[in-house]
Amino acid sequence: MTTKISEPVTVEPVTSPVAQTIEQLKSYDWVDLTHTFGPDSPRFPSFAKPEFKTIFTHADGFFVKQYTFPGQFGTHIDPPIHFDAHQEKYVEDLELKQLVLPLVVIDRSAAVAKSPDTSLSVADIQNWEKKHGKIPANSFVALRTDWSKRWPSQDKFENLDGHNQAHYPGWDLEALKFIYEQRHVTANGHETFDTDTAVKQENGLVGEYYVLSHGHYQVELLDNLDLVPATGAYIFISVPKAEKAPGFPVRAFAVIPDAK
Repeated sequence: MTTKISEPVTVEPVTSPVAQTIEQLKSYDWVDLTHTFGPDSPRFPSFAKPEFKTIFTHADGFFVKQYTFPGQFGTHIDPPIHFDAHQEKYVEDLELKQLVLPLVVIDRSAAVAKSPDTSLSVADIQNWEKKHGKIPANSFVALRTDWSKRWPSQDKFENLDGHNQAHYPGWDLEALKFIYEQRHVTANGHETFDTDTAVKQENGLVGEYYVLSHGHYQVELLDNLDLVPATGAYIFISVPKAEKAPGFPVRAFAVIPDAK
């Protein structure tokens, strides 16, 4: 009996433009901008504690968990409907192409290290532009404060004083108006629970309301912004398509073309 030896398989080079683009993307540096979250992870103080419950084990033939948590939990996306009843745009209505954007990172971590009540101002943005150039239209602007390094501590994230006042950084309303009305960006994000600086919330979350009521979305509780350059990266935001969701956890990541 003669055994036939198989001929070696020749792997053809990737020729499809899409395939080449994907392979090139994979050659770049990728940074996960998403916190791993669990039942004890930091959450907005008004929310009940989430529940992660095992409902089937391998003894049943398969392993399944049931999750109970608010849509605004962990690194998550806020569509316009989250704050504005007149903006009927849920997570499922966000355009896919608007979830992949040039990423701009404005670093205020040094100022926040000195004062957690720091707010990003128009002057801060203009100073950033003197060094890095004009913020491009249709981009995603992320505020880096390094507040994400306080994860997974609820107490450190809220940073309450003796009068039960929280202290954490955020955006000035005028800074948000500047990036949206003067620079025409698509979305914004940050590392904290809220858009607005905690000590400036006496009149409500006016900055967050501005963003969402003007048809934009934002991503909160971002991570690892310290690993992303000020310009040149792209943010990718993957989110489940839950029906009529006014918010949902995401897997956000940055791809950095110039890192290699």
